[in-house]
Amino acid sequence: MSSDRKTPTMADIARLTGVSPMTVSRAFKTDSLVNAETREAIRNAAEELGYVFDSTASNLRSQKSGFVAVTIPSINNANFADTVGGLSDALSKRDMQILLGYTNYDVDEEERLIEQLLRRKPQAIVVTGGRHTQRARRLLQTVAIPVIETWDIPAEPIGHYVGFSNAAAMGDMIDHFVALGCRRIAFIGGDVEQDTRGHERRLGFTTAMQAHDLDPSRLIATGAPPISIREGANAMAELIKVYPDTDAVVCVSDLAAYGALAECQRRAIPVPGRFFIAGFGNYEIGEVCVPTLTTINVFARAIGERTGQLILDILDGTQHVANISISPELIVRGSSRRP
Repeated sequence: MSSDRKTPTMADIARLTGVSPMTVSRAFKTDSLVNAETREAIRNAAEELGYVFDSTASNLRSQKSGFVAVTIPSINNANFADTVGGLSDALSKRDMQILLGYTNYDVDEEERLIEQLLRRKPQAIVVTGGRHTQRARRLLQTVAIPVIETWDIPAEPIGHYVGFSNAAAMGDMIDHFVALGCRRIAFIGGDVEQDTRGHERRLGFTTAMQAHDLDPSRLIATGAPPISIREGANAMAELIKVYPDTDAVVCVSDLAAYGALAECQRRAIPVPGRFFIAGFGNYEIGEVCVPTLTTINVFARAIGERTGQLILDILDGTQHVANISISPELIVRGSSRRP
């Protein structure tokens, strides 16, 4: 089926408003030489014609693309969605946009995306985590734009970071359970090769258990990230079978913890009572399930907001080197309170 439709141009707007195409171009850039009345007429004509301003040529001249490249491991993870939302809100103060890449927890895919995104000439790039391939690190180290690693405190930061220690946060959770008198504590987690943040949480678990002179070997794997509710339930069934005398269970995420809780309810096992269960990430589901889930709030949205503000400050020249540490919060709820 053919169409006679033609994409409207600046020349069309100029003819409709009786001004030159140059004046139209200036009006879209809010040029001070275009008076408010003329600018309003031009914008009304653009609205009538359905015109969308193409900033590509202007961006090429100014060397400012107007966007920030971002890579995240998962597009259906509420925490990462909150981070992207906070970042977007912060950048919107300057009409900057996000170009998003999805790595699926794969560092090789992250490398490919970083190369592709850098070809688009972003004004900054934000990556999730502090572990990358050697080539990805090289690409990020040589690019002349701000590089911000998030959701982690890298051992060797490439540029800047806005994050927290996953291991230390998990250590706080173990301290909580030990204070309750728990000694046989298990960890439900995922693939330590793919999920670097999950690996750090597991490391925090084993380190804290050893610090309390407790056995850290109760480890139940759940498979490749992102961990689903079903996988959490399956892991809990395995834990009950292999370590039936466990008194507390720490999960790599709230979704895994909810699955573990559901499996206990399916088996009529009281939580709390027979088991204490805790998650990580402060997902909404943890606030509404019964019992509510003890968790770690990592302030996912704040990570995005502070990353966005850091980028604006760097681009403004008011900030040069900055590393921002977020302090996670232990939230004790019904799943780890004594009945």
